[in-house]
Amino acid sequence: MSGMDITLSQCFIAVDDHDKAIAFYRDVLGLEVRNDVGFEGMRWVTVGAPSQPDVNIVLEPPIAHPNASADDRRAMAELMAKGLLHGVIFATDDCDATFERISGAGGEVLQEPMDQPYGVRDCAFRDPAGNLLRFTQSLGK
Repeated sequence: MSGMDITLSQCFIAVDDHDKAIAFYRDVLGLEVRNDVGFEGMRWVTVGAPSQPDVNIVLEPPIAHPNASADDRRAMAELMAKGLLHGVIFATDDCDATFERISGAGGEVLQEPMDQPYGVRDCAFRDPAGNLLRFTQSLGK
């Protein structure tokens, strides 16, 4: 059996306010906005790191389905408010500097930088929609 070349292309994060999300992901994290699309009353914004042009984060509505029921929309909004939806882990070459930049911009701190037993130094924040974002720095390199 021959190996396949599989790479990550997109991941999705639910947001309840795209303008707040853009301000955070673009202005605080330094990601570039690659796409901003409206369709059937919904909006998707694609962001990504300039150094990874083939990897996109899609900021989508909590339920990206036009036929979702009001009960389903309410349930997703409640889960998002509790921070129980998607999360993303970013790599950084300087966890402490990343922490200072994000916390200095008003990011909601969940964990200050600390060394983990599995070989990384990391910190954690919530984005404006309540999603968990971790920033890891490899310690063994």
